[in-house]
Amino acid sequence: MLFFRGDTIFTCSGTLHWLCNLTKLNYVDLAQTNSYGEIPSCLGNLTQLTELNLDANELTGQIPSWIGNKTQLISLDLGDNKLHGPISESIFWLPNLEILDLEENLFSGTVEFGLLKSRSLVSFQLSGNNLSVIGNHNDSAALPKIQILGLGGCNLSGEFPTFLHGQNHLEFVELGGNKIEGHIPTWFMNLGTETLWHLDLRGNLLTGFEQSVDILPWNNLRNLRLSFNKLDGALPIPPHSTIIYIVSDNRLNGEIPPAICNLTSLVILQLSNNNLSGKLPQCLGNISNTASVLDLRNNTFSGDIPEAFSSGCTLRAIDFSQNQLEGKIPKSLANCTKLEILNIEQNKITDVFPSWLGILPKLRVLILRSNRLHGVIGKPKANFEFQRLQIVDLSGNCFLGKLPLEYFRNWTGMKTIYKEHPLYMQVDASFQLPRYRMTLNFDYSMTMTNKGVVTKYEKIQEFLTAIDLSSNRFEGGIPDALGDLKELYLLNLSNNFLTGRIPPSLSNLKGLEALDLSQNKLSGEIPVQLAQLTFLAVFNVSHNLLSGPIPRGNQFETFDSTSFDADSGLCGKPLSKKCGSGEDSLPAPKEDEGSGSPLEFGWTVVVIGYASGLVTGAILGCVMNTRKYEWQVKNYFVSWQHKGQYLKTRLRA
Repeated sequence: MLFFRGDTIFTCSGTLHWLCNLTKLNYVDLAQTNSYGEIPSCLGNLTQLTELNLDANELTGQIPSWIGNKTQLISLDLGDNKLHGPISESIFWLPNLEILDLEENLFSGTVEFGLLKSRSLVSFQLSGNNLSVIGNHNDSAALPKIQILGLGGCNLSGEFPTFLHGQNHLEFVELGGNKIEGHIPTWFMNLGTETLWHLDLRGNLLTGFEQSVDILPWNNLRNLRLSFNKLDGALPIPPHSTIIYIVSDNRLNGEIPPAICNLTSLVILQLSNNNLSGKLPQCLGNISNTASVLDLRNNTFSGDIPEAFSSGCTLRAIDFSQNQLEGKIPKSLANCTKLEILNIEQNKITDVFPSWLGILPKLRVLILRSNRLHGVIGKPKANFEFQRLQIVDLSGNCFLGKLPLEYFRNWTGMKTIYKEHPLYMQVDASFQLPRYRMTLNFDYSMTMTNKGVVTKYEKIQEFLTAIDLSSNRFEGGIPDALGDLKELYLLNLSNNFLTGRIPPSLSNLKGLEALDLSQNKLSGEIPVQLAQLTFLAVFNVSHNLLSGPIPRGNQFETFDSTSFDADSGLCGKPLSKKCGSGEDSLPAPKEDEGSGSPLEFGWTVVVIGYASGLVTGAILGCVMNTRKYEWQVKNYFVSWQHKGQYLKTRLRA
């Protein structure tokens, strides 16, 4: 199917050969049309072509040589395809070229920055290839005045690129994923002070700023990424205009300067994985009225979490994990009615279960593990509390009493998943500039643990569900109501004082991929119905008082003897102990054959650590887990419009 608009032609999909006879075209925009194959040589017959946009397709092969002869070309966008080979120098000599976008392909070889001959060039993007860009200080005098520069992952090394000297019209600079080292020089900080709105220097070897300033000098900066460097010293403060500020994974130290609270336009603030210390400033409440993500994970902040979250709180993700925070969970968090993820794990929080968080209508992930939370969880005051909750981790605390049966009944988010778009939990944000519109998709990620394995999810699928109540002091039986949480994928109740039988109702959890009931006092037989769980990849009932034959069939044929350690009454495969009935174990009851796993990557996620072994014997007191875990918000997609064209860049952590 073809679409015409003046001299512009659009198509839905296919190769590009049908264009060859349309020799009078001067503007071709086939971005994101599922076009594939090579760029045909016959397109060289389009003698009047001034703009060619083939962005975001499945094109292969090399750039045809005829493009270097199109001296009338103003815009050439071949980004986000599968083109390969070297880039011909003749493209850089096109005299009228204003926009050259070759990013996100498979191009290789060397590009000399000084070869750019077009004095009209304002946008030059090579990020995301296998290229090596080289340049020197002498290039700067002959270069055009570039506004958009994308050289991410282009093997730039050594000191800060001196060929940028004099580029005082810069608006968008992407130099991430290189090997630039040392200080960010003063001369660069004096460039684009009124024009620069996007600066990405992440993933280099930068150690700091040559000139120390209270506020960074780019007055209209919107997006600043300095993460994954070696930045030392105090936290640099961006200008008031900043919307995205990510400076994680550095060596920054000292307290958070009060000036950070003047950034009342922030949508994302990520300071994680540094050496920042001191108390959290009370004025963080100012940021919470505009920001969607507040990530202070893995520093050494101490003291109480401020009661600073007002009725205008817009936060969707809060991560204070892996610090030394004390006191109680601030009840002002109840004002954050958009909150989806709350992670306070591995601190020194001393409190009871924060049942009052149940009023948050969108809360989906609650991670409170490895603190000093205590007491009986009790009953919810209303049947609507925590209805959207899909992932809850209360492990490594001092909770006692019976498992929270009434809360299990409330967790309808684990019974029927809200099917939303996109398929991952993320922040969607955008902002408008005079000539650009930027759209940001920021994916949440997290870790979960099971059977001593720390598993990292780079993205959280919207339908992932998990319960981890391990390493507490829960007692009594496992409620049948857990079997009603039919969307549950991960369940860990290990290291408690649970008694009674394993409820056969757990066989209703058809998508369950991990079940850990180890280190309890469970008795009776393993229900034969559990063999119906055809996606069960991890199963552990060791160190209980179980007896009788182990079920057979399906996933039970894959579990080794460690899943049943120290249950002296069990018999049958995979144990060496035979059952007296003549059958080694009970066969699985028949059921209808299922289809593939509903969880796209489930337990095939990245495993990043193993515990040294399982604790044996009784639990005495509280188990306080001091291991460090990781929770990240990263990986976002950025797009913008410029001069009527739809341009884009992908910024990867």
